[in-house]
Amino acid sequence: MTQPTSSSTSTSALTSLLGKAVKIEPHEVRATLTSFAFVFVLMAAYYILRPVRDAMASDWTDAEVSWLWTFTFFFSAIAVSLYGGAVSRIRFQRLVPSVYGFFTASFLLFYAATQMTSDRELIDKAFYVWISVFSLFHVSVFWSFMADLFSKAQAPRLFGFIGAGASTGALAGPAIPTFFAGSIGTDNLTLIASGLLVLTIPLIGLLQNLKQTDLHNESVHVGTDDLEFIGGNPLSGFTDFIKNPYLLGIGLFILLYTSIGSFVYFELKNLLADYSREERSQIWASMDLVVNSLTLLIAFFVTGRMATRMGLPFTLASVPVLIMGGLVLVATMPVVSVVVALQIVRRAGNYAVTRPAREMLFTAVDRETRFKAKPVIDIVVYRGGDMLNAWAFTGLTTGLGLGLGAVALVGAGIAGLWAAVGIYLGRSWRDDIRDEKAA
Repeated sequence: MTQPTSSSTSTSALTSLLGKAVKIEPHEVRATLTSFAFVFVLMAAYYILRPVRDAMASDWTDAEVSWLWTFTFFFSAIAVSLYGGAVSRIRFQRLVPSVYGFFTASFLLFYAATQMTSDRELIDKAFYVWISVFSLFHVSVFWSFMADLFSKAQAPRLFGFIGAGASTGALAGPAIPTFFAGSIGTDNLTLIASGLLVLTIPLIGLLQNLKQTDLHNESVHVGTDDLEFIGGNPLSGFTDFIKNPYLLGIGLFILLYTSIGSFVYFELKNLLADYSREERSQIWASMDLVVNSLTLLIAFFVTGRMATRMGLPFTLASVPVLIMGGLVLVATMPVVSVVVALQIVRRAGNYAVTRPAREMLFTAVDRETRFKAKPVIDIVVYRGGDMLNAWAFTGLTTGLGLGLGAVALVGAGIAGLWAAVGIYLGRSWRDDIRDEKAA
C-alpha cells in the first residue's frame, strides 16, 4: 500500500484547517493562500507609504497643500482615464504586473532622487501627489485580477477569506513606521515599501500559472463590464448624475464627508508642524494602526446590527453626529490629542459604518445607472470635493484669519448638515425598498 507523502499530508491538514474558516476545495488552497499573501503584501506596502506622505504636509502652508490636492484631482482623473484606455488595448494578464511594476519603479526613482539632492521640496511634493494617485489603483486592480482568476461560483466562497488578507496587511503595514520610523528614517520606509511591491510581481505570475494548473479556470476572463468601475471616462455618466435627485443627494453626502475630512486633516497637519518628520510619520502610522483595528471590530460586531436594528437613516447619520460633537470639543480644546482622537473616530467610522451604508444606497438604482454614476461620484465629486474643501479651509485660515477653534465650529455646522443629508438618503432608500416589495 502506498504511504502518503509528507507534502500530501501537510496539504490535507492545511485544507482541513482552512475548511473550518471557509468552504474551500483542495485544488483551490494554493491559489487562495497566494491571493491572501498578494493582497497582504500590497496593503502593507501602501500603509507604509501613506504615513510617509501625510507627514510631509506639515512642512507646507495650507495654500501649498491646497495646490497639491488640486493637482491630485486632475492627475487622478487623467490617470483613471488612461488606465481605462489601457484596459481595452492591453491583455489583462500583462496589464496587472505592468501596473504594479510601474509603481514599484516609480517609488524606487523617488527614493534615488531623495538621495541625490539636498533640495528635495519639489520631489516631496511630487511624491505626495503620486501616492494619492497610487491609492486609486492598488486595490481596484487587485480585485479585478481576482475576478479574472476565480470563477463566479468560487468568488462567494473565497473572496471573504482573501479580503481578510487586505485587513491583515492594513494592520501590519502601519506597524512598521510606527515602531521604526524614528530609527531608520522615512526615506528607508519608501525603500521597504518598494521591496514589498516587487514581491507582488512573482505572486501574479504564480497565480496566473495556478489558474491553469490548479483551478482549471481557462474560460474565466475579465470583461469590459467588470472593469467599468476603474476604467473609462469619469465624466461619461455626468448627465445621469445631475438628472437624478437621489444620486445628487449621494454626491452631496460625499461632498460634505470630504469637507469634514479636509478640515480635520488640515487642522492636524498644522498642529503637527512642530514635530520632526519621523515623529509625524509615527503619529500618522499609529492612527492607521488604531483605525484599522477598530474598523475590524466595528465591522464584525456593530455595523450589521446597527443597519438592521436601527435602520439606514440612523446608520448614515451616526458618524456625522459623533464628528459634530468632536469638532465642538476641538473648538474648546484645539490640541493634538483631541484632533488625533477625532481623526481616528472619523476614519474608523467611515470605513466600518458610513462607507458600507453608503454603498447600500446604490442598490436602489439600476445597474446601468450605478456604473455610469459611480465614477462621477468616486472621482469627480470625491477628488473635486477634496480640492474645493482644501481651498475653503485655506480661505478661512489664511484669507479670513480664523483660528483652529473657529474653523472647528464651522466644521461642526457642516457635520450637522452631513447628518441631515444622511437621514434624507436613508429614508429615500427605505421608501424605495418598500415600494419594490409592494410592487
